[in-house]
Amino acid sequence: MPGISIGDEIPDIHADSTHGPINLHEFCKNNWTLVFSHPADFTPVCTTELGSVAKYQPEIEKRGAKLLGLSCDTVEEHKAWTKDVEAYTTGACVKYPIMADPTREISRKLNMLDPDEKDSSGQPVASRALHIVGPDCRIRVSFMYPASVGRNFDEVIRVLDALQLSSKHKIACPVNWKPGDHVVISPSVSDEEAKKMFPQGYKTVDLPSGKKYMRLVKVD
Repeated sequence: MPGISIGDEIPDIHADSTHGPINLHEFCKNNWTLVFSHPADFTPVCTTELGSVAKYQPEIEKRGAKLLGLSCDTVEEHKAWTKDVEAYTTGACVKYPIMADPTREISRKLNMLDPDEKDSSGQPVASRALHIVGPDCRIRVSFMYPASVGRNFDEVIRVLDALQLSSKHKIACPVNWKPGDHVVISPSVSDEEAKKMFPQGYKTVDLPSGKKYMRLVKVD
């Protein structure tokens, strides 16, 4: 997608939020951060999402990560809407900050504006976008959904786990990977290096090509 994406440093934005002023670099620095947008307050799919995120917050924090929401509404509207979110989703308590963006400038800088969706005044609104930002303030993953489709936060958690694991080891996570499954050793790692890096041992899969690139290992 155009604009900032994977590998880019997240813009050093200053914004008002439900928790007061936020400096985006300071907020993200030295942590994993999930920065996510929603099209509008007081709308049905967004209400389900914000409540779900609130219930996931303990799991996200277990992974040393933080949450930061965003929409084109004001702080006052965010605070009023939060009561609806908590009432709709049993057990939800919205403790994470939500940034205000009435001018759409923050959404534009974060590449979160939906090109097709407009509000009642004809202004573009934020898409259902989510950036996973690393401790170095660089974007590691970007998701973008249309307003009509709610996100799958089980998948967001799975991707966060995979990113954190691959940041510790020279590995990659294969299709449908889940914590505890085998991962693959990076092709940049020689067999000699792999033996030192993974003393627990690994399995090399025999393939018709005869190439030994599929090396499976389990790591924590």
